[in-house]
Amino acid sequence: MLVVAAVGLGAAFVVAPRTLAAGWAGGGFADERELGDALGEAFVGYWASGAGDFPPGLQGVVDYWFRYHVAKAVIAAILLIVLVALGVLLWRAFLEAGGRRGVLGAGGVLVTMCALFSLMLVMANVQGAIAPFASLLPMLTGGAAEGELADTLDEIRQRLAESLGAGGQATPALELIIGDFARYHVAMAVIARVSAVVFVGMSAVLWKRFAVKDSGRARWVLGSFGGLSVVLSLALIVIAVANTSTAADPGPALVAFFDGGW
Repeated sequence: MLVVAAVGLGAAFVVAPRTLAAGWAGGGFADERELGDALGEAFVGYWASGAGDFPPGLQGVVDYWFRYHVAKAVIAAILLIVLVALGVLLWRAFLEAGGRRGVLGAGGVLVTMCALFSLMLVMANVQGAIAPFASLLPMLTGGAAEGELADTLDEIRQRLAESLGAGGQATPALELIIGDFARYHVAMAVIARVSAVVFVGMSAVLWKRFAVKDSGRARWVLGSFGGLSVVLSLALIVIAVANTSTAADPGPALVAFFDGGW
């Protein structure tokens, strides 16, 4: 049952968010290309206005992207719960098994890796939901921009460089871009810190149980998961520090982003 649920949720993660995001407010986009075209057109108008608020066209795109990430985050979170439950069952069976030990161990490793990937999806989509405008920006710079969009991106690069200089002043439109870019990194910094705390706690519990086991498969499993928790904790701390640094001074990172370096 859990295997079927995991497969179904995996498929839903791919196909359902676009439909859910569109149906939530009665409007959406057929595919990513249509979304990108709408974003480019609305973004050009937004930058030309110089205003610090999104015009209706761009606001509609941002709202859609927020709903899209919320749908993905919810599905990924449910998938994570299912995979954790399945993983617990497999590893318990591995500890108690006789002849099927290899199959159960391989299954446990596979499910564990899938659960970690699901956790990454939850983190990324929560970040996207918190700062949907910033998460849309790669669609503007990911390909070869043409026409008005190319001119707009060139002007943004110039204004960014000027704003970072002595006495530089950012326009309201640029301030909003910088602010949402910073929020995007603050979100991941917080998410990574919370996740790191959870893994540090898990590591402490696992190593404590490991210490009281004399030998056997249980000790091996506890030690393996304890070591994995330590590695993940360290990786998450690095991610949190990097994103905190970027959020504190987003200008240089945003320049690198618009130059294609992010």
